[in-house]
Amino acid sequence: MELTKNAKTVLEKRYLRKSGDRLTETPEDLLWRVANNIAQVDRNYYPHTEDKINEVAEDFYDLMDKNYFLPNSPTLMNAGSELQQLSACFVLPVEDSMESIFESIKNSALIHKSGGGTGFSFTRIRPKNDVVLSTGGIASGPISFLKVFNSATEAVKQGGTRRGANMGVLRVDHPDILEFISCKEEQTEITNFNISVALTENFMKALENGENFKLVNPKDKKTVKEIDPKEIFNKIVEMAWKNGEPGIIFLDKINEENPTPELGEIESTNPCGEQPLLPYESCNLGSVNLSVMVDEKKNKIDYKTLKECVHKAVHFLDNVIDANEYPLDKIREVTLSNRKIGLGIMGWADMLYKLNIPYNSDKALETAKEIMKFIDDESKEKSRGLAEERGAFPNFEYSIYKESGEPPIRNATTTTIAPTGSISIIAGTSGGIEPNFALAFSRNILDKETLIEVNPIFEGVAKKEGFYSKELMEKISKEGSLKGNDEIPDNIKDVFVVSHDIESSWHIKMQAAFQEYTDNAVSKTVNLPSDATKNDIADIYKLAYELNCKGVTVYRDKSRDEQVLQKGDSEDKKKQKQKEKAAEQSSKPYIIPRKRPDVTIGKTEKISTGCGNLYVTVNEDDKGLCEVFASMGKSGGCAASQSEATARLISMALRSGLDVKTIIKELRAIRCPNPTWDSSGGMVLSCPDAIGIVLDKCIREKESGEKVDKSDNGIQKLDRLMGACPECGGHVRNESGCITCFYCGYSKC
Repeated sequence: MELTKNAKTVLEKRYLRKSGDRLTETPEDLLWRVANNIAQVDRNYYPHTEDKINEVAEDFYDLMDKNYFLPNSPTLMNAGSELQQLSACFVLPVEDSMESIFESIKNSALIHKSGGGTGFSFTRIRPKNDVVLSTGGIASGPISFLKVFNSATEAVKQGGTRRGANMGVLRVDHPDILEFISCKEEQTEITNFNISVALTENFMKALENGENFKLVNPKDKKTVKEIDPKEIFNKIVEMAWKNGEPGIIFLDKINEENPTPELGEIESTNPCGEQPLLPYESCNLGSVNLSVMVDEKKNKIDYKTLKECVHKAVHFLDNVIDANEYPLDKIREVTLSNRKIGLGIMGWADMLYKLNIPYNSDKALETAKEIMKFIDDESKEKSRGLAEERGAFPNFEYSIYKESGEPPIRNATTTTIAPTGSISIIAGTSGGIEPNFALAFSRNILDKETLIEVNPIFEGVAKKEGFYSKELMEKISKEGSLKGNDEIPDNIKDVFVVSHDIESSWHIKMQAAFQEYTDNAVSKTVNLPSDATKNDIADIYKLAYELNCKGVTVYRDKSRDEQVLQKGDSEDKKKQKQKEKAAEQSSKPYIIPRKRPDVTIGKTEKISTGCGNLYVTVNEDDKGLCEVFASMGKSGGCAASQSEATARLISMALRSGLDVKTIIKELRAIRCPNPTWDSSGGMVLSCPDAIGIVLDKCIREKESGEKVDKSDNGIQKLDRLMGACPECGGHVRNESGCITCFYCGYSKC
């Protein structure tokens, strides 16, 4: 397997086994570990000799080593390990009771610990302020519990390899829908969830016809109120324009293609939205690398190799179902009953480059339908072959296949198109069906050297056509796109388009083309330029509905504080801004803190931290807050000295006139290895966070004139990505509501 530098970094950081900081596994070892482990399942079905099992393992190894196919990350990470949890996608039910809610929180923690992501529908929870008959109390509503799930996720780390990720879904007819739509308006809130509004046919028809729409209490199915659907739709558009959340899913469209409708309705999806699942279902995903399925001499798709790849990949994924160690017995039971797999693709944009087809063209749409129909047909042919050998999935009798008289099939679904964040980096190709974000990037190495990374297909064409130069590649890295570049022939510019060159309608048309021949759903983000309007987003949603997509996510460039993958001269602009700021500061006198007053008035509060009890004193004089003292309750030690130093710097900042809210913002969400719960009920992430909590209480009491028992929980504010990957400083890109580092594979949904 030919590995790029980025692929090696991702493998070493997240996939290869280690002993301490020392790698004990090579990429070749990893592939053999996975191939051997998954091949052993064949023993359950055939009286295979050892040679036959080895032959299957070699097939699986070659499939990955030739860069034809890769399974989802948990399979690469955990196959052949003690954990052996191989699935990426789970959905858990959330019923309208405390027992169900906290059972789901517990179960999701077990899933996150094992490396999976979870989806939930909060639709069954009664609305805010509804009366709880059993207690006489007032219901807090689904959004309050969404925040509890978010906090629980933050407390669970996935073994240092994958972070907890969730999808929260609410039906559009829930009475709390407007609150749900705006629940992530503050970008530091609910950071461990993607959210999606489940739009229904009734809603879309009411919107189209200008009719009022009923909001229904899920507890008793009674209408709570009628509302203009435009109010809901416009709110969705407004929030998506602001920061890309919420996404939307078309719930009735999803259930029209539910393969087992007798078993219940699908209510939610996995965190990236491409895998609708019944409660307690899981799904194992994998992706074919289309960029290597091209016969470049004949300039056409290599369907012979693709067919062999699809058949082996279906065999592989069906084996994964049996090889899996499920985090819950109920998940094992439901998963084995339906045996869903999701074979998808990556490298689509790179394949189009090789075929000399523009992404934004009718030819590309025709090719998309042709190739996905081929993959879907061949995956089902192989699944039916497996059913003859191993038996159909147990719930086949309750499926659409049985109803329509089709022959037995091994898997209730066979195709899904995922975003392929990390595995596409390993494969060295474009992600999912997304266009490339840029053709060249500049990367600073230890602030001493700038490395230009160029799409290898474009680089090869540039050299072949004779217009390659280092200077030109540097220029392209600053622009990201070829648009407007007079040094490059028009026919090359037409083919090598990037995301922001493509009108939004082409993004949706491409998604719809693949969706036509995909069992589950298609992960797709419509990346928009920063000057895109709310009307642009509204048009995207309406077109997605008209073209029978199952959902859609949009992201407007620079709409979040954590700017996703940047192209252009971002580094140059940063340096220029730094120079301008330095020049501005040099023209001003230094700020000298005012003298500490002789008399101050204040109070001391004890707060629990992971290092012990911290005593925080906040004092003020006639001009406002002026000083902070922090003592660990025990003298000496690093923690005590660091707290004292932090308090002294805060005091200087206060007496220099810095807004205390700005100070609090910087202190909150700093995390140490030992967060803890304070007696007031909130989580304390570190000693600086504790000082921020006490300061926050002080100013809130001053503003309200009332006693404040506790501060807002700080854990939603963790891991804000301020323009770059928090681990390596590299570029991050937005894919289906998640951000993935282009260099080290860090990802967060």
